[in-house]
Amino acid sequence: MANVVLLHGWGMNQGIWQMQKEALERQSEHTINALNLPGFGGSKFDSDKYQLDAVTHQLAAEVAEGSVLVAWSLSGLVALKMAQLYPEKVRQIILIASSPYFASSDGWRGIEGKVLDTFMLQLRDDHKKTVERFLAIQAMGSEHAKQDIKQIKSLLAQYPEAQQVALSGGLEILKKDDLRSLFSQIAQPISGIFGRLDSLVPVKTVAKMKQLNTNFKADILTKASHAPFISHPDEFTNLLLSHIEK
Repeated sequence: MANVVLLHGWGMNQGIWQMQKEALERQSEHTINALNLPGFGGSKFDSDKYQLDAVTHQLAAEVAEGSVLVAWSLSGLVALKMAQLYPEKVRQIILIASSPYFASSDGWRGIEGKVLDTFMLQLRDDHKKTVERFLAIQAMGSEHAKQDIKQIKSLLAQYPEAQQVALSGGLEILKKDDLRSLFSQIAQPISGIFGRLDSLVPVKTVAKMKQLNTNFKADILTKASHAPFISHPDEFTNLLLSHIEK
């Protein structure tokens, strides 16, 4: 049995995992915990600058030793950094629609810098609308995108809104932090679950990740986008449990 920690993505909070948490508890004997990243869902960020190391240090205080980190999107970077800074805390990492480097660059598929810059500008004017636009991108390609977005909004509404510093700082992390070298050398077992229709972490990026780390194993849900645990919950649960039990 494992201590499983569910970590959310940018603009979200632990509420996003509610149904998966319940499903995992029904179908396994693992201990399942969902945590808020610092600055999200009512968790206060207590450092000066919202940077990856500071976020990781603060979150690590809530993570038990020998945990399996299930890290969606932005939190994949936090999980990788925690495995480096607090190796005793991390038994295994399972990335969900996440990448060691989210920005697009030569030979690496990701989010275009101008897209992230636009989000930064919009965030200053209206952070609520900006988060909603980001939700729409995450569901893009899903065969029931409108339903997915409605469900996500309902789950997130159970917790307080994110701090502005976490929203803007989180975008900076997505834009600038490059953990590909760390990913290629990580000692802990690492695998992933992805959506073929994901525009934020394209499937071509998954192929590159396998080249960086030959021990990395990935499953791709053919009809899912960036939030496979929302769009295909049953299939996702089964896959996740198989990753943990391996």
